[in-house]
Amino acid sequence: MENQTSRAYIRCTMAKPKTDPNYKVIAENRRARYDYAIEDDLECGVVLMGSEVKSLREKSGNIAESYAAVEDGELWLVNSYIAPYDQAKTWGHFEKRKRKLLASKRELSRLWNATQREGMTLVPLVMYFNHVGRIKIKIGIAKGKKNHDKRQTEAKRDWNRQKQRLLRQS
Repeated sequence: MENQTSRAYIRCTMAKPKTDPNYKVIAENRRARYDYAIEDDLECGVVLMGSEVKSLREKSGNIAESYAAVEDGELWLVNSYIAPYDQAKTWGHFEKRKRKLLASKRELSRLWNATQREGMTLVPLVMYFNHVGRIKIKIGIAKGKKNHDKRQTEAKRDWNRQKQRLLRQS
């Protein structure tokens, strides 16, 4: 009896793939980590139209100049770009419209406190298809960096590159 359950357990654990074929990054805000000190992040769903989803499947989206905001008890993604889908001429979408983000009430209150009371900013970090095939967006709760902080980060990065170069040479 014990042998059968252990075999079933082994079969279940071995069946899981190491990498998920459905996970696919659509758009990434690479500049966010340079301009902001990210303190926490949050995964949210996005309310989209059909033509927007079809367009994002072709990787034609951009979140580089966008931000998130809590307005009237709802979380919104503002100024994100999703290219128009060519086949949806009649029922298309506006490229830079506000898109509603899905988050729980507890998360919304935490985000509102962070932005209104603590002076933080909500920055989208990455937009991707999750393992189920749904579009998710990772929002970072961030504080803006000053110029001297950016220089310090650059100096650390350059020093780490130089260390790696020296280690490879010797």
